[in-house]
Amino acid sequence: MTEQVDQAAHDNAKHDETTHFGYRTIAKAEKADKVAEVFHSVATKYDIMNDFMSFGIHRIWKRFAIDCSGIRPGQKVLDLAGGTGDLTAKFSRVVGEQGHVVLADINDSMLKVGRAKLRDLGIEGNVEYVQANAEALPFPDNHFDLITIAFGLRNVTDKDKAIRSMFRVLKPGGRLLVLEFSKTDQPILSKLYDFYSFNFLPAMGKLVANDADSYRYLAESIRMHPDQETLKGMMEDAGFEGVEYFNMTGGIVALHRGYKF
Repeated sequence: MTEQVDQAAHDNAKHDETTHFGYRTIAKAEKADKVAEVFHSVATKYDIMNDFMSFGIHRIWKRFAIDCSGIRPGQKVLDLAGGTGDLTAKFSRVVGEQGHVVLADINDSMLKVGRAKLRDLGIEGNVEYVQANAEALPFPDNHFDLITIAFGLRNVTDKDKAIRSMFRVLKPGGRLLVLEFSKTDQPILSKLYDFYSFNFLPAMGKLVANDADSYRYLAESIRMHPDQETLKGMMEDAGFEGVEYFNMTGGIVALHRGYKF
């Protein structure tokens, strides 16, 4: 009996030290660097590949997220894992001169691309750029009216820790929006999506970004991400209330929204 308990404790400890990188199991300490390698590789082609991969539909998903944000002039927004700044650009215009938007990303290459893109659009005055890890956000408690994380949570090593960190820096009455690939329960769509993800996606990555491996990881990371109900429960466990989600494109993408009261 003692040996069984010891073995179980050993297995649990080993599990606590590992995580997923796509379909591979790796040490937790390695994931951030491996994800960084992916996004360093694809940063300059990120926007082009988004349009190719989603046939432009990602713009509709993001538009819906913005419509659900309830953001108003003068408010403070954190666009976490904001990458090349699609959401930041819109939020900057909505909050106006009296508002403030932080574009935060763990990856320096993505931040540089986002900064250059937004400056080309004439967006500067109310936007700040911060390199930050979602698991330990470098902001005060109760600071933001809105946090968004779009297509970034699945790359975070400790998602529960990141969600708790987001909860901490939100003001009471603030909102978290998580826009992410999710799970479809439509069998035919699921089969078509799998075929597309594991065949065409790496091929397009090779053709456009000269990097098939990064887009193979993308397909795998989507499959390893929690489904809609699981993510809802994670947000509730972190303290969020009124958590709900909206499926888009048959559940291939879902928007989760929760409130801090």
